[in-house]
Amino acid sequence: MPVRLPPSAPGQRIGLYGGSFNPAHLGHRHVSLTALRRLGLDRIWWLVTPGNPLKDRGLLAPLAARAALAREVAADPRIAVTAFEAEIGARFTRETLRYLRARRPGVRFVWIMGADSLASFHRWRGFREIAGLMPIAIVDRPGFTLPAPGAPAARALARYRVPERDALQLATMTPPAWIFLHGPRSPMSSTALRTAG
Repeated sequence: MPVRLPPSAPGQRIGLYGGSFNPAHLGHRHVSLTALRRLGLDRIWWLVTPGNPLKDRGLLAPLAARAALAREVAADPRIAVTAFEAEIGARFTRETLRYLRARRPGVRFVWIMGADSLASFHRWRGFREIAGLMPIAIVDRPGFTLPAPGAPAARALARYRVPERDALQLATMTPPAWIFLHGPRSPMSSTALRTAG
């Protein structure tokens, strides 16, 4: 069976926002709406992962349940929710990005992540390769405005940082290129929601 990806067309600007979404919440939606607006994206795909290698899989709700809730929370026709990584057997982000680049060569993808993820980005398998596969947009998160830009990966990739005023051009830039988007921040987190639940 061929893998079903959300619809796309050559030349489109599509943000890729990966995560466990355990559970999805309005903070994820806030990051997505910020990226759509500030980067001039056509769409964002939420990539609901089978599991994060850096997190305890024992705390994960079933993939289908996480994807279903993510669709409810997204509530925007520009946000597509997909769990195709399980179908292709991708364990690491770089595998997913390689796959998409090969199958949608005409699409201008941008990897989206919250500033909290930038703090641990240096621990991701092949973070330098990820930065070389597509531009990256970091969306500010409470508590990470100051520490995230000083994180090991941010320091390692410092010369590729793009001024915030050039956000609308990021999707057309040759990677590595990354930007830190400041602005209103959502205090919500999946960890806090699981703890409260």
